[in-house]
Amino acid sequence: MAVFTPLTDAQVATFLSRFDAGSLVAVKGVPAGTENSTFFVTTDRQELVLTLFEQGEHEELPFFVELLDYLDEHRLPVPGPLHDHDGIALHSLADKPALLFPRLPGEHPHHPNLAQCRALGDALGHMHKVSQHFPGHRPNPRDLHWLLPMHHQVLAYLSPEDQALMMDEVEIYQGFFDKAPELPQGALHGDLFRDNTLFDGNRLGGMIDFYNGCTGDLLFDLAIVINDWATEPDGRLDPERYATILAAYQAQRPLNTSERDAWPMMLRMTALRYWLSRLLVVYVDPPAHDLTPHDPDQFRTILKRRLEDGALPLPEVAS
Repeated sequence: MAVFTPLTDAQVATFLSRFDAGSLVAVKGVPAGTENSTFFVTTDRQELVLTLFEQGEHEELPFFVELLDYLDEHRLPVPGPLHDHDGIALHSLADKPALLFPRLPGEHPHHPNLAQCRALGDALGHMHKVSQHFPGHRPNPRDLHWLLPMHHQVLAYLSPEDQALMMDEVEIYQGFFDKAPELPQGALHGDLFRDNTLFDGNRLGGMIDFYNGCTGDLLFDLAIVINDWATEPDGRLDPERYATILAAYQAQRPLNTSERDAWPMMLRMTALRYWLSRLLVVYVDPPAHDLTPHDPDQFRTILKRRLEDGALPLPEVAS
């Protein structure tokens, strides 16, 4: 159960009174998530999501509020946080930072079809087009600057073969990106897996959980999506889903020459990013709560496939 701080109806009702959101009808803990306490809140006017932030850098929460406000204003399908009567979104509840969101429609797509892939590619391309003008700044916490020191912490837990694989890859990334032209920058979701989206049939109801949001290479975000949305269990890229996402994305924001050149390397680097972060959770920094970590081997498999097969060709953009 991912409710680490229980709340009473009275606490929630008092919290709601700060907002123009209606009166409390029901509150229910959500048995999902790995870091925060989440509740579905029903009022006499609407369905809401209440999140208590249990860990992480709380001083960075204003960045997430500003980013969601910005994307919501640009008509992206994101949960723009509710602001109280004084225009403030971020509050404290049960001594934890708290935000209130509209509950977006839909469910996670476990096996996304091509229509869902097209909708996701279109929305991400739209998001990246407008996010290049977002004024906030938060450095990407999981980019190459993070990989360089952090991979040393897991080497002792790996086989000699995997040690060599990880060290060689990090060295290759450093050599490539040190010499590559700067890639287009903007605000990123940073973790746009299938379980961070909601679909109502083939309609994208929302992109959620922006708590890895940051600013950095837009291509980094796109590679994360492809490594999850267009990848088979054995690590192979599915050509149809791959082409559908990338064509829809580029209809909104075409990739430039530098991004196209960097694409195969970015797919590899983001695969290693998740292999490493999952290894760190298993061996170095286990979660504060009794939760089952994600399997690191999934992204080791993806990385090895990207090395063996390379990237599929990128769709050309119609002129």
